[in-house]
Formats: sequence, C-alpha cells, structure tokens
Amino acid sequence: MSGMKKAASKSKKKGDVDDIVKNNNSTVINSSPTEEDIREKAEEIYLRRIDRGENGTAEDDWIEAEKYFNNPKN
Repeated sequence: MSGMKKAASKSKKKGDVDDIVKNNNSTVINSSPTEEDIREKAEEIYLRRIDRGENGTAEDDWIEAEKYFNNPKN
C-alpha cells in the first residue's frame, strides 16, 4: 500500500519544474549590462537631453544609464 502512496504523491501538479521548463517561452535577460549596453543607453539619454535643450555632461548621461539598468523595474 505504501508503494501506491508514493506513486500517487509523484503525480504531476500544475507548476512542476518540468511544466515550467516546457511551457516557458520567455527570454532570460542577463542582469548585468555590458559596457556597450550602458554606452548605448547613455547616448539615447544624451540625444533626448539635447532635444530638450537641457544642460548636462557625458558623465551625467553615463550615470543615468547605469541607474536605468540597476532599476529592477526595467
């Protein structure tokens, strides 16, 4: 009888690892941006800043780009 209980407890449940792996169609994003990622974002920030006529420096743009990637909401 105990063999039946073990077999029953091994039945798959929704959300088992196998189901998650098979049904996961999302892309895993590397949590550490590369220097190139930061440079590209800093350039976007720079261009936006210039379009708005705002003052700032390349260093300010770089720091803002790093903050962008360090924000867990992004």
